[in-house]
Amino acid sequence: MITIDNYLDSHFIHRSNWLRAAVLGANDGIISISSLAIGVATASTERDPILLATIAGLVAGALSMAAGEYVSVSSQTDIEKSDIEREKLELEQMPETELSILAQIYEKRGLKKETALQVAKELTEADALGAHIRDELGINEISQAKPIQAALASGAAFTAGGILPLLVTVFAPVTNMEYFLYGFTMLSLIILGAVSAKTGGSSISKAIIRIVIWGTIAMVLSAAVGYMFGVKL
Repeated sequence: MITIDNYLDSHFIHRSNWLRAAVLGANDGIISISSLAIGVATASTERDPILLATIAGLVAGALSMAAGEYVSVSSQTDIEKSDIEREKLELEQMPETELSILAQIYEKRGLKKETALQVAKELTEADALGAHIRDELGINEISQAKPIQAALASGAAFTAGGILPLLVTVFAPVTNMEYFLYGFTMLSLIILGAVSAKTGGSSISKAIIRIVIWGTIAMVLSAAVGYMFGVKL
């Protein structure tokens, strides 16, 4: 039975915050570590330098992704808090103006002027700040920034994605390792694109094409760097 408490369960929007961070982290982990390993593999005849670069890149990348995501989303949170405090002040200093603004918002959404004003009054009486945060600022529980959640999802996803090419550098033959890395990475990206599209309710084919194209560009350029320098380690 659908109720106000579970009606969003069948929708995908409530997954947007953690899904964005997780897909970004996993995609970055796979492509970054694969590209790094390919770049070193094309300029090396030994496994140790490839492994060292891959492990160092995995650790640094995971920490960087988590820290970057936390700082980025925290900045968004700070902006939201600043706007909420400003809204509180405006409600105290000019309540009639704020009521009028709220009514105009509802009127623009399709309500008659009298109905919009009545709705604005009733919502103001129930929770004035909540009404303005939601309908004037566009901040709600679904879209509200969550720095810790985003940082953990991003760091963990980068690590999970980066471990895949690391396993290739451990077990694949050193000779022509870049081709093993490319093939395994493409397979991983296709799976990631399909899973993320399925989880987010979007087109699987578009997600796969998008992620494969950009992954290929990154790895080809990384391999080109190794070949251009031509340094055998």
